[in-house]
Amino acid sequence: MARPALELADIFRLHGPCYRQEHDLPFHQHRLMQAIENCRTPALGSVVEWCDHCQYTHIRYRSCRNRHCPKCQGLARACWLKQRQAELLPIEYFHVVFTLPEEIAAIGFYNKAVVYDILFRITAQTLLEIAADPKRLGVEIGFFAVLHSWGQNLHFHPHLHCVVPGGGLAPGGERWIHARRRFLLPVKVLSARFQTLFIRALQQAHDAGKLQFFGDLAALSARACFARYLAPLKNKKWVVYAKAPHHGPQQVLDYLGRYTHRVAISNQRLLALEDGQVTFQWKDYRDNQQKHMTVAAGEFIRRFLLHSLPPGFQRIRYYGFLANCHRVSRLALCRSLLAAPVSNLLPRASDYLDLLFQLTGINPRLCPCCGIGMLIRLVFPPPRPQMVNTS
Repeated sequence: MARPALELADIFRLHGPCYRQEHDLPFHQHRLMQAIENCRTPALGSVVEWCDHCQYTHIRYRSCRNRHCPKCQGLARACWLKQRQAELLPIEYFHVVFTLPEEIAAIGFYNKAVVYDILFRITAQTLLEIAADPKRLGVEIGFFAVLHSWGQNLHFHPHLHCVVPGGGLAPGGERWIHARRRFLLPVKVLSARFQTLFIRALQQAHDAGKLQFFGDLAALSARACFARYLAPLKNKKWVVYAKAPHHGPQQVLDYLGRYTHRVAISNQRLLALEDGQVTFQWKDYRDNQQKHMTVAAGEFIRRFLLHSLPPGFQRIRYYGFLANCHRVSRLALCRSLLAAPVSNLLPRASDYLDLLFQLTGINPRLCPCCGIGMLIRLVFPPPRPQMVNTS
């Protein structure tokens, strides 16, 4: 793939130093900006590939592998999609989205780790409880959830995408129960339960002293003020969206795959960097049109950093019969009940070259020039910083 004319790294290199001087950024945001700036440059070292047959020589610079970098994670994304495809069952799947209202998003802006964890936990509890209700499906379902915190214009918009099979295991695991073809669980029931559980969990987090408030929300540190802030939300409609994909679960996987291993924006959407202004492409879902937006470089960096993940935070999680602790055995049971063929997951690869070979069928160790010789790789570490003589 050809290198885009403009990259996020270009914006960071030109305007990042000034932005970091003007703003008191947390350490992990300093690190991610530095990683993106240095990605695939001599600063991270290089790899020289030399063919032992035709002497073809190629130099490439090493990647930063930061999960926020739009140039990295391509191989990790491909592997993740391949694994999820292998786990698909021969049934209808549903795409369910849980969105936080603006008032809760404002709290989450200063308390990402706490609010994101509550979002995952309450979403899972809502789906699992209602699906297990004998008045509904009365089954154990399995699903995975992916966190998104951005809209097309890069504003803060936390929501959770869930991919849920249309049915589940009956109590005791003796049979599979199918959901209605165009109906998984009632959205109004999901929304009401999600709202109740989330407000309760947020209040408990406040009581435990886990939330911090600044600026216009500073007064919410007081319990009575926080309770008054939450009160109107109990009567507000919370958005839960659910539909079956028209072209099967692969459609949802392909859609989510664009975001699972990338944050906020791709390099392909960046159009121009001129006179300290960044222009990027975005889709306005109100009229379904592609549009251009121009903002100051500092504002663009601010919007991007809104979506930096808390250190160590897992933004893809698995629940029900897809939970990591028993996924293999429960999927085997599901397949036996559905009389479905067993899908093999990708075998463990010793390194990324083996994984690339498994995914593409192309041997990356073979010379691309002559197709006969093997590439010998020499790894050169990044240059050491020069010592400054202060004498």
